[in-house]
Order: sequence, then C-alpha cells, then structure tokens
Amino acid sequence: MGVSRYRELVAWQKAMDLVQEIYRLKQDFPPQEQFGLTNQLRRAAVSVPSNIAEGQGRRLRKQFCLFLRTARGSAQEIETQLLIAQRLGYASAQRLRPVLSLLEETGRLIAGLLRSLEGRPTVS
Repeated sequence: MGVSRYRELVAWQKAMDLVQEIYRLKQDFPPQEQFGLTNQLRRAAVSVPSNIAEGQGRRLRKQFCLFLRTARGSAQEIETQLLIAQRLGYASAQRLRPVLSLLEETGRLIAGLLRSLEGRPTVS
C-alpha cells in the first residue's frame, strides 16, 4: 500500500490535530452537556484517526477503504454536531471556523487517500 505505518499518513496526522481541537472546544460547552453532545463529539473525533490507523493496520486494500469510509462518516458526524453546538449557542461561528476548516481538510485528505487506494481519477 506504499505506507508502512499509519503515523506517516497526513490524513491521520490531521485527524489527530482535529481530536485536539475538539477536546479544546468542548471545554467551552456547559457542564450539563458533559454526557450529551460533548461525549458524542469526543467519540466521533477519536473515531476518525482510530479508523484510519486500524484500516491501515489490516494490510488489505479493501479493508483499509472500508475503515476510511467509516472515518469519513465520523467526520461528517462531527460537522453535524458542531453545527448543532452552534445552533444551541455553545460555540460561535467564529470559534468554529478554524475547527470546521481543519475538519474539511481532514475530509479531503481521507477522500484523496480513498481515491488513490481505489484507483479512481481525481474529480476536477
């Protein structure tokens, strides 16, 4: 597959940065959200790099693609949860902007990795 360790994958590295940002962001949420939205955000954030790592560790292209799709789904879950947090007034659009930008970049990297593994051309 070209990469011998998941830590070498830029998608995994960015996903790890995303986890840090989500953990920082959730500190601004009200205490009553500790077991609600905050918990779901943390779990979804941790899921992204974890699925990239697990998929790469399977050493089978088909399995890796499956785990990358799961990571992509978790990234979309995070986006939805961040938009919910904004609607509920837990985070401003300004505060979310850099997190959503990092999330978008991570998603693009995952999509590019998927395309390269599936042998599909890049869409212009």
